[in-house]
Amino acid sequence: MKVIIIGGGASGASCAARLRRLDEKAEITILEKTNEISIANCGLPYYVSDVINDRNNMFVSTAEKFKSWFNIDIRFNAEAVKIERESKRVILSSGETLNYDKLVLAPGASPIVPPFEGMDREKVFTIRTLSDADRVKNFIKTHNSTKAVVIGGGFIGVEMAENLAELGLKTTLIELQNQILAPVDYEIAAFAQNEMRNNGVELILSDGVNHFSGNKIVLNSGKEIEYDIVIMAIGVKPETALAKDAGLEVRCGVVVNEFMQTSDENIYSAGDSVEAEDFVTSAKTLIPLAGPANRQGRIIADNIAGLNSQYKKSQGTSVLKVFNLTIASVGNSEKQLKKKEIPYCKTFIYGRSHAGYYPDSTQIAIKLLFNREGKILGAQAAGEDGVEKRIDVISSVMRQNGTVQDLLDSELCYAPPYSSAKDPVNILGMNADNILRGLFKPAFYEDIENSYLIDVRPQAVFNRETIQGAVNIPISEIRSRLNEIPKDRKVLLFCNTGHTSYVASRILEQEGFNNIYSLVGGIELYKEITKDSLSLVKNH
Repeated sequence: MKVIIIGGGASGASCAARLRRLDEKAEITILEKTNEISIANCGLPYYVSDVINDRNNMFVSTAEKFKSWFNIDIRFNAEAVKIERESKRVILSSGETLNYDKLVLAPGASPIVPPFEGMDREKVFTIRTLSDADRVKNFIKTHNSTKAVVIGGGFIGVEMAENLAELGLKTTLIELQNQILAPVDYEIAAFAQNEMRNNGVELILSDGVNHFSGNKIVLNSGKEIEYDIVIMAIGVKPETALAKDAGLEVRCGVVVNEFMQTSDENIYSAGDSVEAEDFVTSAKTLIPLAGPANRQGRIIADNIAGLNSQYKKSQGTSVLKVFNLTIASVGNSEKQLKKKEIPYCKTFIYGRSHAGYYPDSTQIAIKLLFNREGKILGAQAAGEDGVEKRIDVISSVMRQNGTVQDLLDSELCYAPPYSSAKDPVNILGMNADNILRGLFKPAFYEDIENSYLIDVRPQAVFNRETIQGAVNIPISEIRSRLNEIPKDRKVLLFCNTGHTSYVASRILEQEGFNNIYSLVGGIELYKEITKDSLSLVKNH
């Protein structure tokens, strides 16, 4: 059996290696239009800053290993330009023709580079290949670059901004939307934005590039930004031209079934170029992430070898380093749920990375989205330590169609250096369960303005800081001061992170108050959001 794989990235290389392990006799050829195969694309920003300082470490595998271990024929600089489905042939740009029994399309995606007026392409770079990263490193070194501009606030844009700043360059990130990191909601993005500003990165949000003028970028607002080097990180577009020209079904990406087959049963497709089915909504979408790409490649190999494997939707689970912070998410964001008109509930907690009495414990902020039946729709988190661990747990519960009750019931590792007897995941489940049972009413940042605010912390803490307009009724005094609490308007209780205000709300609920709300995330989340919003005001 002759198998041709177009593309040597995550899905293509994964498919080739798995297929060889299953079928020693198959003739496997990888066609790669660049001179690189199986590189660690996700590590490129860290290679630019020399956090990864050995170029050889950027190769997940090598052409030599593919040949000696797996007996796979790799053709570098071999661009497939046409697929003749009836005769089962692939035609290369060189004119060479190759026959196949099974064909795998794994061309990936290409960076989006709008044709901005006046753009000097010698100073504008994208980061997709190891050669791209080499060019960026060489340009910075040979031109003594000191001012960098990153256009786009997605994962690559944020990572590149961090690593350019770590190199000592004065770095500006420009994002057309009102926040960076589109997969998360504003509350979580605010943590990342504050962290970037704290580390010297200038953020310009809700503004876009109008044109280039000499060594300046002119924004839609008229603001001008000087630069020595520009990283274009607006996003990527799936490579679907080959599939379209071959008459395969293509929508937002190449259409595949659960076996990763295209509309031609002898042609499979995987990776950044294919549509995936959203785990929460079942909507078709693009998920350009390495984990799904690797799994899809393996599934294709299984099916070619007759093992009948299926791809079971994508949760979009992701994680990102932002200087000293970690940002992670899974499932749908609140923005996405609103757009899709999917009913949801939400809550927000602070938990500790490990037991608070053990040294170096830090806070983790977690947002959970769920429905009235307790089904988990998505989660997002920010913190310094243990963030991805909690999102991974939630992701695993989601994968098994678990509910908030399963978060509550999860039996997780505990020892003081690692967690608490009630892990943040358990607390998140308890919090959501209390909401569903009607044991407390959550309030959010957007509810503050029109509410009667009561700070339930001790007076000494209240005197140091509070939310403007709040009155102080410490929880220890609340039973004796019931007559001070109005019953004819929405009353919002708050504390540091939301636990004390929840306890106070239970007291008042049982004293006959039905207008009591607890501010989830407390004043800590309020300060994070306010700090970011004040920075936005200053920028404008």
